[in-house]
Amino acid sequence: MVVDKQPRATVSEQFRTIRTNIMYSSVTTDIRSVLFTSDLAGSGKSTVAVNIAVAYAQAGKKTLLLDADLRRPTSHETFRVGNREGLSTLIVNDMPIREVIKGTEFELLDLITSGPVPPNPAELLSTPKINAIMLRLMTHYEMIIIDSPPILSVTDAQLLSKNANGVVLVTNVEENNRDRLNEAKDLLNKAGANILGIVLNGRTAEYKRDGHHYYYQESEAT
Repeated sequence: MVVDKQPRATVSEQFRTIRTNIMYSSVTTDIRSVLFTSDLAGSGKSTVAVNIAVAYAQAGKKTLLLDADLRRPTSHETFRVGNREGLSTLIVNDMPIREVIKGTEFELLDLITSGPVPPNPAELLSTPKINAIMLRLMTHYEMIIIDSPPILSVTDAQLLSKNANGVVLVTNVEENNRDRLNEAKDLLNKAGANILGIVLNGRTAEYKRDGHHYYYQESEAT
């Protein structure tokens, strides 16, 4: 969570810039839920999602980080909390949402972990219950950040994109290629997703603007 640990670092400022760009990405509809996915595993989408969630909480927004990666979840490890109950148990069982919401060290940031990894993630995420869960969460939070699996690996991100106001695609600049990104974009478009933009993760570059040099730090991917 570099935004918290190194608030003055250049990479932290970039996360806050992404937050601002999301906030002003639509003039007609409030963006209150954003899904983060990637083209392939290892692109750092979970790291980006966590830091954006923290950035929203630091900006005074009541925020929820929803770990919807039911295949390789990481949020419970990041925040060092249990994962016996979470999104998967909320879908399967008839239980109040408040029972799976976990507080974090940040006053305005809550967390719903993935819960136990199920044998049928795509089937769970395609149930109508997801719609009901998201509608209820939207009444309690100003921003919901959703961490989902890579879109080129499984269908989960396409399914989840229907319940988000916008989608951000994360890609590692060292390993991406145009064909994969276009394929990811096509899959999101077929699902009717509102693509807000792409985050280039792992970029270490120098550029000159207005006579000053800016250095971009590499953020560690999960």
